[in-house]
Amino acid sequence: MLNRVQKRNLTKRDYVTLSSMIFALFFGAGNLIFPLHLGQLAGGHWGIAAAGFLITAVLLPLLSVLAVCVTKSKGVYDIGKPLGATFAVVFMVLIHFTIGPFFGTPRTATVSFTVGLAPFFPAKYQSLALLLFSAAFFGLAYYLSVEQSKIMARVGKLLNPLFLLLLVAIFAVAFSSPLAHAGSTSATAAYQTAGFTNGFLQGYNTMDALAGLALGVTIVTAVNFMGQTDPNKAAWVTARAGFFSMAFEGLIYVLLILLGAQSLGQFKLSDNGGVAFDQIVNHYMGNVGQAILAVLIITTCLTTAIGLVAAFAQDFHKHFGFLSYKAWLRITCLASFLTANVGLNQIIAWSTPVLMFLYPLAMALIFLSILSPLFHKSSVVYVWVVVFTVVPAVFDMVAAFPAVVSQSTFGQAMAHVQSFLPLASSGMDWLVPALVGAVFGTAHYLLLQRAKTSTGMEVPIKR
Repeated sequence: MLNRVQKRNLTKRDYVTLSSMIFALFFGAGNLIFPLHLGQLAGGHWGIAAAGFLITAVLLPLLSVLAVCVTKSKGVYDIGKPLGATFAVVFMVLIHFTIGPFFGTPRTATVSFTVGLAPFFPAKYQSLALLLFSAAFFGLAYYLSVEQSKIMARVGKLLNPLFLLLLVAIFAVAFSSPLAHAGSTSATAAYQTAGFTNGFLQGYNTMDALAGLALGVTIVTAVNFMGQTDPNKAAWVTARAGFFSMAFEGLIYVLLILLGAQSLGQFKLSDNGGVAFDQIVNHYMGNVGQAILAVLIITTCLTTAIGLVAAFAQDFHKHFGFLSYKAWLRITCLASFLTANVGLNQIIAWSTPVLMFLYPLAMALIFLSILSPLFHKSSVVYVWVVVFTVVPAVFDMVAAFPAVVSQSTFGQAMAHVQSFLPLASSGMDWLVPALVGAVFGTAHYLLLQRAKTSTGMEVPIKR
């Protein structure tokens, strides 16, 4: 199909539409509830917490888009390919299942229901209501993503502008009459002493750095359908649009964090940002506000769901071609529907450990991809960094599991060993080992290059 696309230069309107689509694909369920909850946790320390949050929730996703551009990748598989085809496939599957049918995609439906519609149903009917809603939600996601060439128009031109219009209306009402001065609200103990670090770790929950790698295939496909089929031009177009969309996302994050901190003037710390959002909107606009919130949350979560199910189906069809794009799309939509009915709190509880394992690996691969021209994508650098990163990532994963795992004999033994690693108390124990791996990997690469130069012979370096 791409062979029949007419090549052309993009207009400003095209860039706006593409930036809108990228923003919409990234900005979904967690992007609304986690920054709002972060504001409540941080209270008067919201500024320093926001700085940490923006690194993992904005800068890293932007870098993931740039990593796709620099390496001219067409998906998460290409990002991991320097470590071998087997690693690339395993990493691709783990990323897609994490942000896809196991955690991320079901969360788009559960957050939509919990925040937007649950208040309209008595408690005894909520399980049935979630079942019916999630079936309709993923049925619509399938319908809107089944034609790949129309995804950008449906998301970038229709759904995202509607979401932004409603969000601006809520911000206008809330900030015209703030519930409190954010700087005077109380922070939880963790944010009084380590606001930046905790904000940094909260950014993991958006899953956007992982999504940036996985959604690369959907973004690049959309760019190709716009007439930019040359890899170099497509990479430039993607980088430019990605920068504008991520900058705008960062602005919205800051406003949501500030709104969460201000809400402490009227409400207590909530269990999650979904509850907080519901309380805030009902305080200002009552039932009308609840209806607006329902449309807003469903719209933004639907756009992200479309991107995630499409990316899953595109990558799996490419690498497991025994099933068509539409067949993989049906599979991920059905699996997401089933997982969604487990409930929001359970999804968050079990997704956090997986994120603690995958995020360090994803961050390492993102930076390696961006810097890869410096060492010609040599696999020896990749291997050293990833090996040194994966061990503390496993420790972090075990520590983040619910008590049934983390407090078991095995979990406590792992925690004891982990305590000897630098920065273990802040959840950043992967950082120093990753840097050490980078030093060894670079030294190994330079030694191979020197041997090649001194002997005048070709020294094989896997790529």
